[in-house]
Amino acid sequence: MDLDLRKLRYFVAVADRLHFGRAADELHIAQPALSRQIRALEQDLGALLFTRDRHSVALTDAGRQLLADAGPLLASAHAVRRRVTVAARGSRRLAVGFRTGIPVIPATRAFEARHPDVVVDVLRMEWDDQAPMLLDGRVDVGYVRLPIDETGLRLTPLYTEPLVVVLPAGHRLAGKEEVTEADLAGEPLVWHAGPSTQPTRRPHPDSGLRVRGVEETLEHVAAGRGISFVGRSATVFHSRPDISYVSIPDLAPDQVCLAVAASRTSPLVDDFVAAAQATAEITAECGTLDSA
Repeated sequence: MDLDLRKLRYFVAVADRLHFGRAADELHIAQPALSRQIRALEQDLGALLFTRDRHSVALTDAGRQLLADAGPLLASAHAVRRRVTVAARGSRRLAVGFRTGIPVIPATRAFEARHPDVVVDVLRMEWDDQAPMLLDGRVDVGYVRLPIDETGLRLTPLYTEPLVVVLPAGHRLAGKEEVTEADLAGEPLVWHAGPSTQPTRRPHPDSGLRVRGVEETLEHVAAGRGISFVGRSATVFHSRPDISYVSIPDLAPDQVCLAVAASRTSPLVDDFVAAAQATAEITAECGTLDSA
């Protein structure tokens, strides 16, 4: 039995909202038609996906499993459609994603020397869209920073770079040559995700702020709303007088990897991965040069 992607999209819409009426409105179809499609999907799979009564809708264990698997599957289908569209235009392009502070030029130059007919597009990614951009085909290959949801991805470690703490310019530790985790105990943290992703062994109080990129992080730190941690390359690309970067040697370094969708097979992608591996040392040096 082939899984019907249209039914799968309908299922995800209901699972995300846990409401058939709102999902039907979002999908621009009638609610009875949506209910029939969900029942047909359940029959196809031989499993009940939702428990529902007059007042509520909830996912079953089977429904939760399908929802976990549906995202990468739908993203992969979207990526195929995107690549076919690009190929139909007759152009040879490679989209490379990168996180702030990671230079793409060394690998790009090495790749273009072998493939002068291929146009390399570069797109910046933030922490929360690294995996989605790779899975849905917006980028073919991406320089990512761990941690990342590795579901559906193939990762190749490239290099590590030291982490530094970001402090407001008027902070008691600003301007020091280095600090320890103990020095920062109790400081509220401006961070982009949950406590489990913090790079420190000592958990910090949550500042209550959620940021997407380095620029947002630096704005909040400069305003005195907390401290943060970034790769040392940020000190090169984001120098400003209202913040201070201080070395913190007892933190584990930041891991930079190259990521590709696990389902993606392409000689061009393979050649770019090889170029990135060959130039990893140069890339690391470019990203962590002393800004002084």
